[in-house]
Amino acid sequence: MVRLGVRRRVRVWFDGTMDRGTPALIGWLGLASLILISVVTGLAALFAPTETKQDGGWAAVLWRSVLRTLDPGTMGADIGGPVYLALMLFVTIGGIFLVSSLIGVLTTGLNDAITNLRKGRSQVIAQGHIVVLGWSDQVFTVVSELAAANRSSRRSSVIVLADRDKVEMEDQIRARVGDTGRTRVVCRSGSPLKRTDLDLVSLDTARAVMVLSPAGDDPDIDVIKVLLLLNNRPWPQARPHVVAAVQESANVAAAKLAAGRHALIVDADDIAVRMVVQSHRQSGLSTVCTDLLDFAGNEIYIRSEPSLTGRAYGEILGAFEAGAPIGLRRADGAITVNPPMDTVLADGDEVILIAEDDLLIELAADPARVHGDAIVLVPDSKRAPDRTLMVGWNSRADRVLDLLDRFAEPGSVLDVAAPLAPEEALAAQRANVTVGHKRCQPTSRRDLEAMELGVYQNIIVLSDDSAEPDHADDRTLVTLLHLRDIEVNLGEPYSIVTEMNDDGNREVAQVTKADDFVVSARLISLLMTQLAENRHLYEVFADLFDASGAEIHLKPAGDYVQPGAEVTFATVVESARRRGESAIGFRRRDDADQTPFYGVVLNPRRSRMVRLDAGDSVIVIATD
Repeated sequence: MVRLGVRRRVRVWFDGTMDRGTPALIGWLGLASLILISVVTGLAALFAPTETKQDGGWAAVLWRSVLRTLDPGTMGADIGGPVYLALMLFVTIGGIFLVSSLIGVLTTGLNDAITNLRKGRSQVIAQGHIVVLGWSDQVFTVVSELAAANRSSRRSSVIVLADRDKVEMEDQIRARVGDTGRTRVVCRSGSPLKRTDLDLVSLDTARAVMVLSPAGDDPDIDVIKVLLLLNNRPWPQARPHVVAAVQESANVAAAKLAAGRHALIVDADDIAVRMVVQSHRQSGLSTVCTDLLDFAGNEIYIRSEPSLTGRAYGEILGAFEAGAPIGLRRADGAITVNPPMDTVLADGDEVILIAEDDLLIELAADPARVHGDAIVLVPDSKRAPDRTLMVGWNSRADRVLDLLDRFAEPGSVLDVAAPLAPEEALAAQRANVTVGHKRCQPTSRRDLEAMELGVYQNIIVLSDDSAEPDHADDRTLVTLLHLRDIEVNLGEPYSIVTEMNDDGNREVAQVTKADDFVVSARLISLLMTQLAENRHLYEVFADLFDASGAEIHLKPAGDYVQPGAEVTFATVVESARRRGESAIGFRRRDDADQTPFYGVVLNPRRSRMVRLDAGDSVIVIATD
């Protein structure tokens, strides 16, 4: 019984050492080789002393035994007695088995190591990188924009952690994004909802962390949990700032509480609704926002200009030849977008500008000429009540109606064209808009023609969020084609603003000549990327996207300069200044369907000569 217990314990101990992987197996093979060589050398010294002496002694026999073990071919020239040759044959045959086993162990170990690497479970060692937690279609926009933002950097890294296969993620990024230039993209497989998996991406040395909303129901729950994990995680040094977006406005407060003061929370639902409503009132707004948010065109910069200290903001508007001022950043960090024109730039204050690059910002040596006789002094700002048709219904429609009611003139009418009547929306009391319903299948040409579209000035086409994004875009495309063809037959123009899920479908939809396309998912991705690169822009964008603050407006060019007059853009800036606004560009109506800018020109040089017609727009930062 005692002997059986010892054997069992030895067997358990041996099995335990074998389970330790490739290093343990190599160790056992090395020990077996040592025993084999030592035994053969000892037997040769005892039973074949003559051959041992002729070969140079036991040390030489030991060395030759090592060689025979590693290379069986060395036995071909052996001479000596039967005992000596038998021992050499034995060590050679033993070496064949040992070397074969070693090759097998090394091959298996190497394959296992490669497999583990492909699983993406190894820890990344990086510094100054950006971490992206989660996976959705937004990741492709985020990676593409981060690569564009760091194109001039010597080396940058983006690390993606998601509960997906590493190779699959890398293949999709390579297919959808393409060449990322000097930006290295690393993917790791793991759940952002697990604390141990978060350690794979070197959070302690990252400069920013982006939390993406996953696909599926209730994505905000996962975002909030990730924010909780990050906020409660021990940080050995200054923690990176965190950027996240929540899909429902009701969850913003909970997300901010979970994230703490180091996180920047974006209300995706509110921005999407605001883009639809404001684009309905002023088509082209989403194009302007896309240009400001992506890294391909103009961006927002915060720049110190000591030479302008002591000058009023109204003077600063005309002080640049290239670069469009939109506000000030005070020495204490406070942001004011489009401040009063008599606000003075104090010591330590900085100017917030729109420019193609911070290196291209240029102060004017001499102020550009202002054609004062072309400035319109009393613009016609009176607006009449209008009629709007909302085609389709989704989860954002109620908020669209509420916001439209705030901006509309009293007596305005909005009809909802949908298969089912939104009873709660119809029953709600609104101050400025009367809401009605017309039964309609949005993709039915017959139903659309029956609604007498000629009586409407504006049409909003909402995306069907009950369908898959691509299918919803296909349905929207069919609806747009019907609407535009009906307009051509009627000869009574109306503006069309629509939601799209995929920015790639926007170019396809250009054939419909819709006035504006709102791709809210792309706008949110661009906004998050901007904040990841520069957290100080959060207050700027918060003001621009807040209805109570200064916002981007596209207003009739005829309210600023005489239609058809050839003037410098400095003249447009001066006209806007007199109205307490900051002019940043213009949009030509004739080029509204031309890619990639859709008629939008931001930050033109002040001395550039422009001719704006009655259908064109001036892009300004204004409070109303």
